[in-house]
Amino acid sequence: MSTTGESTHDYRIARPTLPVLLGDMRIPRSDPGPGDRVPSFDLPTTRGGRFSSDSIAEDGRPVLLVFGSLTCPITESAGPGLRRLHTRFGKFARFVLVTVREAHPGSLVGQPHTIEEKLRNARALEAHHGFVFETAVDDIDGSLHRAFGTRPSSAYLIDRTGHILFRAHWSNATDALAEALTAAVDHRAPPRPTAGRTLSSMMRMTGYADDAFASAGRGALRDTWRAAPPFAVMIVTSRLFRFLPRGRRGIPTVLTLTVAAVVIGIALA
Repeated sequence: MSTTGESTHDYRIARPTLPVLLGDMRIPRSDPGPGDRVPSFDLPTTRGGRFSSDSIAEDGRPVLLVFGSLTCPITESAGPGLRRLHTRFGKFARFVLVTVREAHPGSLVGQPHTIEEKLRNARALEAHHGFVFETAVDDIDGSLHRAFGTRPSSAYLIDRTGHILFRAHWSNATDALAEALTAAVDHRAPPRPTAGRTLSSMMRMTGYADDAFASAGRGALRDTWRAAPPFAVMIVTSRLFRFLPRGRRGIPTVLTLTVAAVVIGIALA
């Protein structure tokens, strides 16, 4: 399987660093996208089955492939939407979550170093979200993840021939995924092949970050302060808006920080 992005040596991070976080924001042209065929793979699932490139054609339905991990705020924020999508489209499309490296390892959930540890994390992720669809486990060096690009939680809609119909850079863009799934089950091309939405996805996941870090355990937020202080500030500021649903805390958080920056700028002028 061809891979892109980080080497196996760099893949299993002990903690996120600024280069890793910045790399997650990049979408190299070499990464698979709409029209490309998925690479060959064969992964175990948490329930003793297999998810393979060959099984896509055998199943005959479009496949929604989602990458994610237990300690990833994007995955955490995508969970409710993915459950709703499966309720709506699960009879017409195959849903598979592929667990990858832990985005923000901590004292409770560390970076797995064996496939058994990674399988344990996958089962915990499945139970945490109450997913009833398949959860597959990438190999310990993230071969499939690196082949698609190492964003912590992206999503792809794949047709029965193994070609990508649609790519969401962030898995919590579930309205765009719903649009693509609707087209696919109607045997139409998605109205747009890609959903970027980095800013809106980052704001949406802000209110979920504390939940992901609670799963990770001690050290996850500390390491975020070290690697990306602006992100850590957003997480802490979002706690002021706990009276709002988690998915709606991003906009008031950004507005609060913007006003604070303006006030500080005026005071220092």
